[in-house]
Amino acid sequence: MPGPRLTGLGGGLFCGASMFVLACLDRLLFGGSLTVYGVLFLPVCALTALWVRPGDLVIAPVVVPIAFTFGLLPVADDSGGMGGRFMGLVTALALQAGWLYAGTLLAALVAAVRKVRLLSRRAAQRRAARARGLPADRQAR
Repeated sequence: MPGPRLTGLGGGLFCGASMFVLACLDRLLFGGSLTVYGVLFLPVCALTALWVRPGDLVIAPVVVPIAFTFGLLPVADDSGGMGGRFMGLVTALALQAGWLYAGTLLAALVAAVRKVRLLSRRAAQRRAARARGLPADRQAR
């Protein structure tokens, strides 16, 4: 499993592009099933939160709902021009809110666990540096 480190923008682009491609495949293979789309959304959320850089962890729960909405464009009902497409998108968002909340919560949990692990690792490094007698400005980061 690769371990790329995406910037906040890169994480948003990865998530948005992935959801759009998966939605196009869903429309092609399953006729635009919103349940399949929702199930595919969860691993994309987890990967986005896992692959974003430690300094950009807060962005993961922010970009996944935007990517979910962007990805809905190919699978939402598009009857009746621009107004029909907009209403189809709003309806799909309302009906699939459970998947949206689950994916956002998953991304937030993964990011929170990563942040807690990062902070505990840094605290352990500071304690180890103090135990060795290094001054505060020379501590390992």
